[in-house]
Amino acid sequence: MASHDRKSLDTPDEVRPIPRGKLELVHVAGAAIGRFTLEPGWRWSTDVKPTANTEWCEAPHFQYQLTGTLHVKMADGTEFETRPGDVCHLPPGHDAWVAGNDPVTLVDWSGALNYAKPAAAAVGGQRS
Repeated sequence: MASHDRKSLDTPDEVRPIPRGKLELVHVAGAAIGRFTLEPGWRWSTDVKPTANTEWCEAPHFQYQLTGTLHVKMADGTEFETRPGDVCHLPPGHDAWVAGNDPVTLVDWSGALNYAKPAAAAVGGQRS
């Protein structure tokens, strides 16, 4: 009989503080699922870029947004906003920031494992 694996983001395996926010991670069935909480004023290029040491966020994100408004700018110049209820895939090569006065909360299925880790600590070379 197959076994199950269940965890809660309310009791994460790891909490990674980032300037003006945090990332809560759970590891389930070999996958890392993250919940990002980003406060008003948070911006990847000012709050995470110094740690990632890359020009753009290089993590691919596949995420569901719970709260707030996130403004995204792609490396090709395309800009758009995501809002609660949106499911979004962001390929590598983007910047993002909280738009407005409400925190942004996201659940991310693909880009959280190495998020905000220095290059030397990233697993598999991907970091953001």
